[in-house]
Amino acid sequence: MPRKLTWGVTALLVVATAAHADQGGVGGTEDVLDKKIAVWRFDALGIEPELVARLETLFRMELDRLDRQPLPSRREIERVVTSEQKDCTGEEKCLAAIGKRLGVDIVVTGTVGAMGDSYVLNIKAVETSTAKQMQRIQSDPLRGSPDDLIEGVRVAAYKLLAPDQLHGSIQIQSDLVGAEVQLDGKKVGKTPLPALGVIARQGLGKHKLRVAASGYAPFEEDVDVHFQKVSQVVVRLLPSTEVVGTGRVQRVEKQRFYTKTWFLVGVGVAAVALGATFGYMAGHVKCVDGVTGMEIGC
Repeated sequence: MPRKLTWGVTALLVVATAAHADQGGVGGTEDVLDKKIAVWRFDALGIEPELVARLETLFRMELDRLDRQPLPSRREIERVVTSEQKDCTGEEKCLAAIGKRLGVDIVVTGTVGAMGDSYVLNIKAVETSTAKQMQRIQSDPLRGSPDDLIEGVRVAAYKLLAPDQLHGSIQIQSDLVGAEVQLDGKKVGKTPLPALGVIARQGLGKHKLRVAASGYAPFEEDVDVHFQKVSQVVVRLLPSTEVVGTGRVQRVEKQRFYTKTWFLVGVGVAAVALGATFGYMAGHVKCVDGVTGMEIGC
């Protein structure tokens, strides 16, 4: 296993511990769970057990924030379970038996495998009373900076036990009043939006934002929404005479009629006809009888 994975997870735990202390246990969550939950263990698949233990610790910390009831520690679990139950490898029946001995409602277990420089968590939750699987999830590959890894583990915890809380927010900031705001093709309102421009409870991932106003080129952008974070978007609309396509401005000026091609051609034809008439008249001489007034040959 590459050494940089070891250092990455170690740094991750340091950052996560500091954030956990600052948030006071359940800070940042909307509605905490009121179930007694125990994490059995995460098994290693082709990677060092020490690294898996660190990721498991991070996952426990996030569940501790999410759950109103304190989670039993690893030492408490080892003290309660029987020697036979210690060999449980994730079957629903043995997990339910462990849950009953611990007096919890839900038992969580999983595996951690490596994919190059990334980790993938496979986690499931088993209900103690029914010995049935409640939920099973596979995390997206966890990689990147400590902040990215923390978010990935947090998302995995919420996806497993509180999927309805998997959302973030978008904040629209604009200096123009009355511009129409659309998100994913649906009208949201006009600027300035209420709540300081915050559009709350948006699903994670990309959302299509469009802000438009009469006489201005529309603003269109894909906005990434992250878990329990606010994605800020500053919108500045540019004046335009005519908008073509997306944001491309084409200025149209009125052209005077005497500069049009059809007018110039028409004037030319008329001039030629008039010149021919005058030429004919100039080359044709009439001879008139002085007595009778009748035209005669010259």
